[in-house]
Amino acid sequence: MAETVEELTITYEEDGVVLSKELEKQVLTKGAWATVMFLYQDLNRQTGEFGPNKVTIRRYQKRDGSYLPRSKFNISSLDQARKIIEALQKWTVEEEGDSGK
Repeated sequence: MAETVEELTITYEEDGVVLSKELEKQVLTKGAWATVMFLYQDLNRQTGEFGPNKVTIRRYQKRDGSYLPRSKFNISSLDQARKIIEALQKWTVEEEGDSGK
């Protein structure tokens, strides 16, 4: 169990074989509730090679000194990622424009 946000990982291993490999991590929020975005790859068991890059956003709650997973959202495709980026860019520009009112 992770006691700090920096220790959180989605690298997953079974019987000495890495099945999910974390490539990068971006901590979005810290505290009693932490939000972390991971870039990762899953192992294709048939070929023995890692597949395409994937992104997941995970929420953790700190209880009794350890972070426990509470929810996750997997970005399922490049198309979905582009749509999320476009919406966030639009909304943040609109928000910046509204702040001057």
